[in-house]
Amino acid sequence: MYPNESECPFRATLQAAKPERTIVVCGVPDGLLNDDIMADILMIHFQKAKNKGGDVEGIVYPTSTKGVAYITFEDERVAENVLKKGEHGLEDKRLHRDYPLKVSSYGKSIFTCITCVLNLSPLGEKYSLEDVVQDLKKNLPNLSFGPLHPTGQIRVQGPFLAMSRLQNSILLKIKHSLSEQHVTRKQRRPDHRPSLKWVSDGLSSELRNNFVQNPNKEGLIVALDTDTYRYMKKFKDKLYQDCLEKCGVISYASVDGDITTIYLDSDNTRPGPSQLEQAKNLVESLLAELYCFLRKERLSQEGSNRTEKRKCERACEIVSSQYPNILIIPYSTHIDIIGSSSDVYEFATQVNKMVGNFQKEAWR
Repeated sequence: MYPNESECPFRATLQAAKPERTIVVCGVPDGLLNDDIMADILMIHFQKAKNKGGDVEGIVYPTSTKGVAYITFEDERVAENVLKKGEHGLEDKRLHRDYPLKVSSYGKSIFTCITCVLNLSPLGEKYSLEDVVQDLKKNLPNLSFGPLHPTGQIRVQGPFLAMSRLQNSILLKIKHSLSEQHVTRKQRRPDHRPSLKWVSDGLSSELRNNFVQNPNKEGLIVALDTDTYRYMKKFKDKLYQDCLEKCGVISYASVDGDITTIYLDSDNTRPGPSQLEQAKNLVESLLAELYCFLRKERLSQEGSNRTEKRKCERACEIVSSQYPNILIIPYSTHIDIIGSSSDVYEFATQVNKMVGNFQKEAWR
């Protein structure tokens, strides 16, 4: 068992070999207790029969995502039962209260869990923000919501696809609110233009106004994970561009951390909402295909010195020639690899083996 992710340099090998027995746990209270103690509390929770649990083979906690743990069971059926239970409340005498947990399957999505801060303040004039949060919790049970801050910000964590539905829901509420304000406004007032955390500051103000703040704009929005977007642009860009060209549509992309927003607009050769809807459906179909087979794994380099990092990078460069459909994204503390389950697993295994050989040669 690896109670700490940093002790397992190639977590991809641990997880990719047994995704059907691994679950992702969101909402783990962070910073309250020693990491080893929290891992022990998690193990006890997921071994209890009342939680539909059973024998735990391994736990990865903490991970690179705050409040997220990976639990691998010895029996696939136990993992299935835990997932079916849905709601979990983490309780232990070492915790001062119960903490709600969200569980999801490790193997079903490229992005098992992401975290973002959502700004609900644009809705404050029309809606009760507490009611908005309760409504979102009810309609999106796979998401974990933190406390609502007086400024209107709230921390949200969960699977990407559920996060995407959340974004679309908020955008619709904002557009609806703006549309009503436009109709009922009886005198000119300065514009109080709302903005979402997810809309990149790097996007021009004109483009933001057109797509987010203008309720009469026909343009449509598609939200997707940033690394999925990167994979699509590298390996499926021609197909993506063909989808747009077929419908007479152009696109703009705004990258904001884990979330990328694609804005679709008519190129004026074939204007009309039907063309935009067709383009949106084609793009979402392409993304659905990617979500079905893509997996992302992380090769951790936490605690590695410069020489060790270079060995890992060199191994990735060498092995990548055998896997032309793998996307490699290097960071200062880790390397993300994206591709099919089999490619990702075999890639990580070969990199692990090659780094070991490099170390043996250095010891001679």
